[in-house]
Amino acid sequence: MSERDVFEYALLRVVPRVERGECFNAGVVVYCRARSFVAARTHLDETKLKALDPAADTTGVRAALHAVEGVCLGGTQAGQAARDDAGRRFRWLIAPRSTVVQPGPVHSGLTTDPEAEVERLLELLVR
Repeated sequence: MSERDVFEYALLRVVPRVERGECFNAGVVVYCRARSFVAARTHLDETKLKALDPAADTTGVRAALHAVEGVCLGGTQAGQAARDDAGRRFRWLIAPRSTVVQPGPVHSGLTTDPEAEVERLLELLVR
């Protein structure tokens, strides 16, 4: 059996109209300190988005979700976070903000493969 490491994750929620508080899951961010791993996967259900707010900016929401993926990847697509380590990028992404794309609470678990956890959680909790 491979060694299992602790990982943390947070769901990314789309809140089209903050004043109404309605939301749905559109992605997941996973961090594993032991492996210096951080990654995000997103999936925007446009039907849900338009049901909650017919005037929602689909392009803007999609861009915000892709920006989270970019920060996780690091490099030039991470903007100011490019030089930060995986843990700092994760903590920055999960900080509460008043935006349309919001992180949910942080949860933890054990895994032998953080990359597989990203895909598993996306399928289980988002799609």
